[in-house]
Amino acid sequence: MAEPTSSTRDQELRDQMTDALVDSGMIASKEVEEAFRRVPRHLFAPEVSIEKAYDGGRALITKRDEHGVSISSISAPSIQATMLEQSRLGRGMRALEIGSGGYHAALMAEIVGPDGTITTIDIDPDIIDRAHVGLERAGYTATVKLADGELGDPTGAPYDRIIVTVGAWDIPPAWTDQLTDDGILTVPLRMNGLTRSIAFRKQGDVLVADSAEICGFVAMQGIGEHNEQLILLRGREVGLRFDEGEPADPYLLTGALDGPRAEAWSGVTVGRSESFAGLQLWLASTLAGFATMSVDPELDTGAVAPNNRIASPAIVAGDSFAHLAVRPAGDAGVEFGAHGYGPAGPPLAERLAGSVARWDTEQRHGPGPAITAYPADTPVEQMPGGFVLTKRHRRLLISWPQS
Repeated sequence: MAEPTSSTRDQELRDQMTDALVDSGMIASKEVEEAFRRVPRHLFAPEVSIEKAYDGGRALITKRDEHGVSISSISAPSIQATMLEQSRLGRGMRALEIGSGGYHAALMAEIVGPDGTITTIDIDPDIIDRAHVGLERAGYTATVKLADGELGDPTGAPYDRIIVTVGAWDIPPAWTDQLTDDGILTVPLRMNGLTRSIAFRKQGDVLVADSAEICGFVAMQGIGEHNEQLILLRGREVGLRFDEGEPADPYLLTGALDGPRAEAWSGVTVGRSESFAGLQLWLASTLAGFATMSVDPELDTGAVAPNNRIASPAIVAGDSFAHLAVRPAGDAGVEFGAHGYGPAGPPLAERLAGSVARWDTEQRHGPGPAITAYPADTPVEQMPGGFVLTKRHRRLLISWPQS
């Protein structure tokens, strides 16, 4: 492996970034730690300052579409560290990265060493050019190809590890066909609008999750692209997004915000810095009519007051909906509840708040759900109990532990 050139300043910043990731627990293995200390991230992001390049919580946008929406980025180091740890990448392995940019491929190349091989593919020629330049500058070798990620890269298969670094709605056959029998597929998978980085192991034609971590990625383009359905209310102030199918008659919601707001509170409190990612997935996999709600900050009139203006869990039924809300709870932090709108707003708010209470008593301190991906033609009645999401290639089963 070539020795990357390094100045005192960039090595100092690289060590500070890595120390923070180690201290937070996002880096646990020596192999991943050494890769982060050695690979010069700033060489893959020459358009930003060296300080921004080594901000451990910052994703670096590398391309936007004509509307200004990010379509490619260098993921935040915290996310990259999480996925590398999940994948258990090791010396001498053959690995495929789907979604390129260069830096993550360089980290992978550092870990697998000179006896391993890295292939990185992307659908965008600009990103492929960027990866070529960055890898050359940093002194790392990888096979860089222009290709649609849905199809993987059969020429280098089988791979010990496949790491997908774009947000995927489904798991296409190529990804598992090109994986060794004992390989690991790590993929940021959308499940009812929520994305989790999941490390899957093959068990015949079934994929069983080893781990699932909260994350966010730009969406996949090409054959595997899948767009959410968006319903706008009060002009463009409020948006309801449906990842698995919108209501049969979305126009029924047009006047939902015209009437009074109903409120229901759960009695469940969380600290202001406490993660509640498990609650979000619980709601998404136990409540019918699940959606995520957003509020345009420039148009916000206060008509709704969600827990999160970017993506708040919500449920929709006919002409009414409810969303997760919070209110101050003194030193305890905040209390979860729900706001409801429309004729059925009150019972929807009660249902959402009641589900929060169930999560608190049944799942809050548990291990989280088991996630398993079956072939899409698997009969539901042959699957164990749980919440089933049927996609084009796979049926996902999300099973919460029974109390």
